[in-house]
Amino acid sequence: MINKIKVGIIGGAGYTAGELIRVLLNHPSAELIFVHSKSNAGKSIDSVHKDLKGETVLSFVDAITQEIDVLFLCVGQGEAKQFLAENQMAERIKIIDLSQDFRLGEKMNGRAFVYGLPELNREAIKAAHNIANPGCFATAIQLGLLPLAKAGLLEEVYTTGITGSTGAGQGVALTSHFSWRANNVQAYKTLRHQHIKEIILSLSQLQKGENIGVHFVPWRGDFTRGIYVSSTVDCNLPFAEVEQIYKTFYQDHPFTIVSDAMIDLKMVVNTNKCLLHLEKEESKLVIHSAIDNLLKGASGQAVQDMNLLFGLEETEGLKLKATYF
Repeated sequence: MINKIKVGIIGGAGYTAGELIRVLLNHPSAELIFVHSKSNAGKSIDSVHKDLKGETVLSFVDAITQEIDVLFLCVGQGEAKQFLAENQMAERIKIIDLSQDFRLGEKMNGRAFVYGLPELNREAIKAAHNIANPGCFATAIQLGLLPLAKAGLLEEVYTTGITGSTGAGQGVALTSHFSWRANNVQAYKTLRHQHIKEIILSLSQLQKGENIGVHFVPWRGDFTRGIYVSSTVDCNLPFAEVEQIYKTFYQDHPFTIVSDAMIDLKMVVNTNKCLLHLEKEESKLVIHSAIDNLLKGASGQAVQDMNLLFGLEETEGLKLKATYF
């Protein structure tokens, strides 16, 4: 019998953790050892994540054990650094952080983190010990732009993306109420979204020595999950050549697919896929990208990174079906 990867989760009550638990419970090579939550300690996991009724008998815990192989940090900004400062985890335990604390090259207790976008850093992820999981908007935007960066074709990027309410987490705010979200759309953090820095850092990894401008306007949408992004750039190459650049770049990446036909959000919700579609008018190229913010934008990608860290098939446990109807 093959030994399973023993997994712990810190911050187990939120949307991201709920998706992570769901995926891990159905992962053939993973065993969920504990799910930590200070506010829910002692409660059954399915009392908070009600879709897991009948899937697990585990309860949330307030104490942690070192008898694990990998620890997922599903916590808020600053809380991952705080946790690692207060808890000396055994050096052999791999860390996958889903917060934004280590995405720009930060270190903690001698731990260095590799940016966990497989389509950019697959080989580095395989050799890593700690992973900084990318942001959801950052994932959707980057996957739409990486092939152009590798070809040295990026200068100024103008991008707009819309996200569902789960992207804001479970905290109560005016803009997370149903009565506000229903039949409503709003821009927020215009040109100053927190993911812009990690996007520019990744693009510069492929297109070195040039300043790439990323001008991003995010929107809050009237739906629960998913991200749809449209990025516009100048490009004088023939469309067929651009299309070939994209298909060649992603030909060995199982979760990122270049579609000849227009894409929509329902095609990716509940999957770990990113779908891309290209359109070109004269010198303007538009790249549409769509992901599920809780899966490819968070927990699914984190499990994809875990698979690479432990030498598993990249797609293991992640062949999920879209909820199209």
